[in-house]
Amino acid sequence: MNRLTQNLTIPCYQTDASWRLKPASFMDLAQEMANRHATVLGFGYDDLITSKTAWILSRMNIKFVNAPLWRDEVSLTTWHKGLNRLFFLRDFIMKDKDGNDCVKATTSWLVLNLETRRLVRDPHLMDEGTTCSDNVIETPAEKVQMPKDTEPEFVMEHVVSYSDVDLNGHTNNAMYMHWAMDAVDYAVASVRPVKEVTINFNHETKAGETVRIYRASLEKEDGLHVFVEGKVGDVSSFCVEILF
Repeated sequence: MNRLTQNLTIPCYQTDASWRLKPASFMDLAQEMANRHATVLGFGYDDLITSKTAWILSRMNIKFVNAPLWRDEVSLTTWHKGLNRLFFLRDFIMKDKDGNDCVKATTSWLVLNLETRRLVRDPHLMDEGTTCSDNVIETPAEKVQMPKDTEPEFVMEHVVSYSDVDLNGHTNNAMYMHWAMDAVDYAVASVRPVKEVTINFNHETKAGETVRIYRASLEKEDGLHVFVEGKVGDVSSFCVEILF
């Protein structure tokens, strides 16, 4: 069972003012699917926690081919591709009820020791027979940084609170995407559809910490690129490039 598929109906609370599935909502769905599939294959949360380790999402690239709308019936499929240098790779594809692509994504994961906060690089963590080499996106998610030829503007501060924190005790990955979209001008975010997102999770944040959020925008031939970075002090907690 090297693929897992789930049928879904898009609920209203996962969509925006244009009825489109929010990027953070897709991330929530993908995270749960990844957890479920890893559990089926024998290296899920319950398996890793016995050795005080856990999966940590490091990078994600999402391409919105035709984002589903409220009440649309879709299927979401995931599979993992094994170890690639430092990262364990996992892909996702969401299709509509007619089999057309809606959303494609590739993710890069690390395994973290929750006590030492050090990375665990164990190539024998999973059975090679469980991998699938198909690429929904050919290249792994890239590193994202603020463009060097722009001066990022400070947008807001966010204090990490109850609704941000997940079962590992730090900010859930999808919450960074919520913050990033909130940092985009509403006139843009509420009207122009997101074409692509690449996000890097650079350093964990915890309840009570204040994240200062900065933004830079570049209009290019393929659309508007908005870069959003969150920092705690001088340390980057996340950086995302959003293409509208």
